[in-house]
Amino acid sequence: MERVGVLVVSYGSREAAMVDAFIRSNKYKVELYIADRQRNPFNLRRAEEHVVIPDLNINTIYRFAEKHRDKIDFGIVGPEKPIIEGIRDLIENNLGIPMICPTKEYALERSKVLQRILFQEVVPEVNPRFKVFYPKDYSSIEDVKRDLYKWLDELNNEVAVKPDAPAAGKGVGVWGDHFNTREELLEHFLANFKVGPVIVEEKIEGEESSFQAFCDGKHIVPLPETRDYKRAFDGDRGPNTGGMGTYKSRGYILPFMRPEDWEEEKRIIERIFEKLKGGGSNPNLRGMPFYEAFIHTGRGPMILENNSRPGDPEIIPILALLKDDFVDICFRMIEGSLTRIDIEDKAAVVVYKVPPTYGDYIKFFPEMVKRDEVGTPVILEEAENLSKKYGDNIRIYPGSMELREDGRCYALSSRAVAVLGISEDIQGAREIAMEGIKAIKGGALWHRNDIASRDHIERSIKHMEDLRRGIRWQFT
Repeated sequence: MERVGVLVVSYGSREAAMVDAFIRSNKYKVELYIADRQRNPFNLRRAEEHVVIPDLNINTIYRFAEKHRDKIDFGIVGPEKPIIEGIRDLIENNLGIPMICPTKEYALERSKVLQRILFQEVVPEVNPRFKVFYPKDYSSIEDVKRDLYKWLDELNNEVAVKPDAPAAGKGVGVWGDHFNTREELLEHFLANFKVGPVIVEEKIEGEESSFQAFCDGKHIVPLPETRDYKRAFDGDRGPNTGGMGTYKSRGYILPFMRPEDWEEEKRIIERIFEKLKGGGSNPNLRGMPFYEAFIHTGRGPMILENNSRPGDPEIIPILALLKDDFVDICFRMIEGSLTRIDIEDKAAVVVYKVPPTYGDYIKFFPEMVKRDEVGTPVILEEAENLSKKYGDNIRIYPGSMELREDGRCYALSSRAVAVLGISEDIQGAREIAMEGIKAIKGGALWHRNDIASRDHIERSIKHMEDLRRGIRWQFT
């Protein structure tokens, strides 16, 4: 087998799934050089060399890549921070190692303001009404408050408030969800306004989906649609998080979508791609520059935001269902010859288990926290042993978790471990994922119980049917 060296810049479970996809290659002997945020037990066992860089500083990552430059054929980056800071530019320009992620210039995730302006230019018909508030334009809080309230009058308070800079999905506040009075909205607005520009945009009622695509600079190859569960608690309540779970149906669309919704999404992304590509080819877009959050309305899909990296957890089920060798996919992205990807026609569900501080669970549900388990080791063995029952249809991907000197694993502050279930249908995949979740013990970890549940999916379907008939829901 041909030896291939891969640099992986890792943050959590998403990258553990990448590592898993690489080592499952039947064509290549993959040697992994992993720059990680923590001593991830999954990555440690599989890396040729593993280094911990807690802040994922691009200069430290660069020195790690430089040390192994003669052994690394290409690199891939999962988290947004190194991409936004220019990790690809630094490594490619100085070491000549091809990197699979956009260059700094094309990391659209760095600014929600620039995204909105781009969308308004290219696809204005699917861009919600918005107004950008720049700190430099105001000399006092009263001035910005006056303009903000005038804009709220125009939109009848039905808005979403978003910071310009990335906040891993956690900086967004929505009227009726995160605040119900202008005073609460203003508090959220000003907390972000101190840092930089803030967008206040029209709140759109609908059902969200995640559109992802691989790109080689010449072509974009859409992947099956996934559903993200951003809110912390059951029933889509509580604070926004980085994502508590996801599901993928068989085929390319979700149960609440129509085939024409999928075609419209592809048309939208193609137009954005052509604008950024500028004719011919633009290898600076290589990687996953299009991980798009769409909201499906009675009029069709509207665009919420663009991310310049694979979704976490939305890419996890896709990686597990690749029929093509992931190494070959990466090589084709580098060569500019990626025109299609074959994916197994199965359903998949991912559920995260997280520590009690995550999503403010300990604040909202103090009586539910297993106090005697806080800070104790997390036991994965029982869940991992379910592979004897389910084979490759279950995968356990540690994320914000570290292996310590005592040989045991401990949860850190973010999403600790993801469990993936695969089956012929969504409910079968969910049952496997939930069995794995319940087999994980210790650390006082908790999870959402309604990820991909039949009730949640049927509610989404009913919601979309009503919206297409012009009936809006009153959420309480």
